[in-house]
Amino acid sequence: MSIRGSKVVSTTITVIGIIVSLVLVLIGLRMGVFTSPETLQMFLRGAGIWAPLAFVGIQVVQVVFPIIPGGLTCVAGVLLFGPLWGFLLNYIGICVGSCINFSLAKQHGRPFVERSVSEKMWGRYIKWLDSPRFDLYFALAIFFPVAPDDFLCLLAGLTPMKFGKFLLIILFGKPLALLAYSWGLAAGLNWLARCLAR
Repeated sequence: MSIRGSKVVSTTITVIGIIVSLVLVLIGLRMGVFTSPETLQMFLRGAGIWAPLAFVGIQVVQVVFPIIPGGLTCVAGVLLFGPLWGFLLNYIGICVGSCINFSLAKQHGRPFVERSVSEKMWGRYIKWLDSPRFDLYFALAIFFPVAPDDFLCLLAGLTPMKFGKFLLIILFGKPLALLAYSWGLAAGLNWLARCLAR
């Protein structure tokens, strides 16, 4: 694919992603979906056969518009859909949202990213932009579950990194972090529930 064709695809994905995300945010806010994990679960149960698709949409939204903590939606996915399907739905939604963040930063530049995050977060990671090893730092951060992935995807969009390389890092770096995060939190909540039931 040519550079121009790649830009057209990237721009199209971004525009569609933003429109879908905004629509989902408005629907979610109106229905109270983002107020707590319980309302999220109730909403998804009411969605019937569309619940997996709705959940992926919610995951995309929480990456692009961090209304609720991503950890809560990851755990909700595992609890509602089981370990395998919950992981896959989390993975798809978060990867799509990460790609949208990267594309937004590529198109709108540094002022957009600075407005999107706190000064503390910006100050902590801004030095990465000057490092010739940014790609390595980014890949390692995506691989581990404690890094601020959503912000780092925006930051990656400010570098010369190509979309193809970014996508490979996300696709291969996310699974381990998601497994540790979502299954770990779900196991912890189940253990706590068992302890309280005694």
